[in-house]
Amino acid sequence: MGKVMLLDCTLRDGGYVNDWNFGHDNLINIYERLVDAGIDVIELGFLDERRSFDINHSIMPNTDCMEKIYGTPERKNSMLVGMIDYGTCSLENIRPCKESILDGIRVIFKKHLRKEAVDFCKEIKTLGYKVFVQLVSVTSYSDEEMRDLIRLVNIAKPFAVSMVDTYGLMHQDNLKHYFDLLNAELLPEITIGYHAHNNFQMGYANCISLLSNKIDRTLMVDGSIYGMGKSAGNTPIELIAMYMNHSLGKHYHISQILEAVDVNISQFYQPSTWGYNMFYYLAASNDCHPNYVAYLMEKRTLSVKSINEILKKLEGETKLLFDKRCIEKLYFEYQVNDINDSSVRKQLKNELDGKKILIVGPGTTMQTQKDKIEKHIKDESLTVISINYIPSYIEPDYIFLSNSKRYVQLAAKLHHKHYNIIATSNVTGTYKDAFKYVLNFSTLIDETAEIIDNSLIMLLKTLISIDVSDVTLAGFDGYTSKSPNYFNSSMEYDFIKDKAEYLNGYTKNFLKEISDKLTVRFLTDSVYAQEE
Repeated sequence: MGKVMLLDCTLRDGGYVNDWNFGHDNLINIYERLVDAGIDVIELGFLDERRSFDINHSIMPNTDCMEKIYGTPERKNSMLVGMIDYGTCSLENIRPCKESILDGIRVIFKKHLRKEAVDFCKEIKTLGYKVFVQLVSVTSYSDEEMRDLIRLVNIAKPFAVSMVDTYGLMHQDNLKHYFDLLNAELLPEITIGYHAHNNFQMGYANCISLLSNKIDRTLMVDGSIYGMGKSAGNTPIELIAMYMNHSLGKHYHISQILEAVDVNISQFYQPSTWGYNMFYYLAASNDCHPNYVAYLMEKRTLSVKSINEILKKLEGETKLLFDKRCIEKLYFEYQVNDINDSSVRKQLKNELDGKKILIVGPGTTMQTQKDKIEKHIKDESLTVISINYIPSYIEPDYIFLSNSKRYVQLAAKLHHKHYNIIATSNVTGTYKDAFKYVLNFSTLIDETAEIIDNSLIMLLKTLISIDVSDVTLAGFDGYTSKSPNYFNSSMEYDFIKDKAEYLNGYTKNFLKEISDKLTVRFLTDSVYAQEE
């Protein structure tokens, strides 16, 4: 069997967690621990000419900065490398290898840049470095594209070619497929490597699978201390080192790595937690860029089921190359479920004709001004409509649902007690048949708005359309970037801090525009009721 090697990428990939700001003492200590652990290859950081030098950061503009940070370190038997994202560091920022502390440079690139990137790798090789060709999003390569890459690489003759599972999509079957292609056609002196991400918790298992190949070629796997790294993190190097000690005759000093976990790495785990979670599972299970998941989850209007259904509509190259316009279009198309709601509106018109209507929302005043609300309900004969939640001390006559995520949170309560539900047609869920009234979503939204589906505005539009002329609001406090916006903290939206001023202004303008059609009174304190 050929040689097996272990590469640590903590100081580079781990930097995505803390913007590479480890602090100089940590950088030196982590490096020294890895050397003492006997790690074969240590990646010291990113070379990126867009970033200025800072002795506390492991991202730097040129190779000279490596020595400024690490000095002339004792490396024992470890190979020292840096990484370049192709296009972010030009050759003039790379000193010849004999003038640098680095032994090698890893170059990452997307497949459409493979020819230019491999040519760049040739240039780096002429400077005396061991060159590592890093295939970003390896699962995006077709067999034909992989063979073209192999042809280019065999001409360049780098030290290694690594499969980079950027979005953690690989299981052992497709890992084997790409490995077999590379092993069959790469020159025998070229090392094959693997860099995992842990979206499916497959990093450790896949590393073991790769290392189990009994071949003459050198094999190399990447890991990071405690799995620290981008998105769902990497293979924990302490685990794969343990396996290699037990099964492959290696002698890594794992206690040194564990000391680094305790002293240097654990401080970065909170609040920037990395590792397996639902967010990265959703991205990986739909073979798509994580930014698509982030976009949909930040809406806070969609159930996980709905998010999955939208992600499955992504096609082709777009799946792994984030396209905001594409996901905006898919989100809008998914929400728009056109129906004829004329009979529903007519029924609501008959039921609400002549009624005094109180609309309640989940603002903090529902608790702080509870006595005032209860007195008003007691003194008046009111028809109460709650929006996207069930009040604890008020029995609503109707519940208006326009948000699939809120519906899922309420589904159990709605199922066990009969409520008159007015739902917009975008809301889906287990008990949808229980919706007594379904309104056409697309006629209620504002496509020109930054947030097209404001639930209060959608309900007010509905009431105007059925000739309601007067309503009272409670629990619609308006938004603030500082204080809680909801009496229940689990209802908070992450984006409100940045959007509070816009949301308040938009709602106030809408209320002003409809003032000749609908009189809106505020029972509880609200920024919407304040004069300009």
